Amino acid sequence: MMNRKGFTLIELLIVVVIIGILAAIAIPKFANTKEKAYVAAMKSDLRNLVSAQESFFADSMVYATASCTSPTACSPLNFTPSAGVTVNITANSGLGWSATATHTGTNTTCSIYVGTPSGGAGTGAEGEPVCQ
Repeated sequence: MMNRKGFTLIELLIVVVIIGILAAIAIPKFANTKEKAYVAAMKSDLRNLVSAQESFFADSMVYATASCTSPTACSPLNFTPSAGVTVNITANSGLGWSATATHTGTNTTCSIYVGTPSGGAGTGAEGEPVCQ
């Protein structure tokens, strides 16, 4: 009788195939998660911008216009976008303002407006970030 130690080639191939199938299922799901995180960061920045704009408006009775890129704070707003996010704010002649946010890691653009939309924003409800 032979003393058998270790695994056969067939057993090893079956294990490798199973690992390959699991990896093929998991990798696309994780890639999509990264995209969702970028979009969430842009939406969060736009919601925070609403608070900063309204605070600025309460002090000066006008809305601010700016282009902001992290880590520099938007002047004159007390607002700094997340890492990789660029926010462009356009005031609409006292009727409101709109803003768009982009991220270096995705081609998706998010926008928001308050009052009368301008600058390409205005596809969603007022004060609600919309991404395309």
